[in-house]
Amino acid sequence: SVLTSWLLHIHIEDPKTSYQRCTLSLFAAMGNSCSNNLGIPPAKGPNAVGCSDFMMDHTVEGTFFRLYYPCVVSDNAEKPDWIPCKGYFYGLADFMKINRGLSEKIFNYLFGSFKIPAALNGSYKQNGKYPVVIFSHGLGAFRTLYSAICTELASQGFIVASVEHRDESASATYFYHQKPQEPEKDEASPPKPNPEAPENLVEEWMYYRSLKPGESEFPLRNKQVKQRADECIKALDTLIQINSGKNMENVLQTEFDWTTLENSMDLCRIAVMGHSFGGATVVEALCKDVNFKCGIALDAWMFPLDEEIYVRVKQPIFFINSEKFQWAGNISRMRKLDSSSTSMQRKMITIKGTVHQSFPDFTFLTGNWIGKILKLKGEIDPQVGIDLCNRASLAFLQRHLGLDKDFNQWDHLIEGKDHNLIPGTNQNTT
Repeated sequence: SVLTSWLLHIHIEDPKTSYQRCTLSLFAAMGNSCSNNLGIPPAKGPNAVGCSDFMMDHTVEGTFFRLYYPCVVSDNAEKPDWIPCKGYFYGLADFMKINRGLSEKIFNYLFGSFKIPAALNGSYKQNGKYPVVIFSHGLGAFRTLYSAICTELASQGFIVASVEHRDESASATYFYHQKPQEPEKDEASPPKPNPEAPENLVEEWMYYRSLKPGESEFPLRNKQVKQRADECIKALDTLIQINSGKNMENVLQTEFDWTTLENSMDLCRIAVMGHSFGGATVVEALCKDVNFKCGIALDAWMFPLDEEIYVRVKQPIFFINSEKFQWAGNISRMRKLDSSSTSMQRKMITIKGTVHQSFPDFTFLTGNWIGKILKLKGEIDPQVGIDLCNRASLAFLQRHLGLDKDFNQWDHLIEGKDHNLIPGTNQNTT
């Protein structure tokens, strides 16, 4: 028997009570007995999916995202690790306030072998112009943890940028600073290498910032949601420049040929999407940038938003909620958006049997009963739950981006017409 299961919450601060609810659950003499059957499900669309990381400007003010896109089929394509490197294991450990050394071993044992079902740096598939989605992760997450959603969108013909936020709400992220320059010995010294080249940069990690004792939560979260929206807009601006054919230097120097994305994006059809804190980021981003034609908020946490924002958002929004996470006060905030637009533009559904963690990939990577104990799984089959989420999202995107697709076959899901859906909410807000 081995030590196996640890509780992971992508959104660990309970907005209902504003105290940290994330605890470490260590089970002895238990194994993930179904580990051979676990894994992130492959996308179901007609396109193979590629992914690559992009970092523009090596400093903390730069932009950092993972791009998912339709790619050329390759039988021997390399698939990226779900957790990119050790620094993210450390971030999860710090986030959960547990020992780094021990947790790294456990995390690596539980999740180190999982791959994202996409071709790392796969060749871009030229097939007209694809609509664009910018994705915002939840509190304590990072850019790779929603790959089941992002790869599905890419397989259906979207270009998706999953932003890694640098507002200290991610469990971990990184950027670079320049190495100190050595003084030149004499005029005959060889020229210095490019100061922007990776060999002249030092990696610096940024980890999740917890609330300080006695600190009020709203000012921090409100500041963060504004920065998050700005980072989504910055990622979109970067894609717009790439699409224009401008030579954009990728600090990470991946093998992907970014010039192949010239004229690949339909910049009249752009949406923003996010989970939990990322759901609030969706609302903030819609308010700040009209380039986003619509938004999809997955189990949104509305607490960080200013009261004044509700009447300023004009674009369509789709709230897809879990059955177990939401509460009346949060739903009431969502419904405030209805007053600024028509009911046809603002939709809400609840997926029966789901929990808050039914949207990130963790729900696919733990055994059934352990997942339920740790609230990483609900009563619904995770695949059924994510399919409902993805198909309803695709139908909404087709409706409000004006796509010429067949996603309208799932229009009934937008209205909550399925035995696994509740139209609106299961919460009593009267």
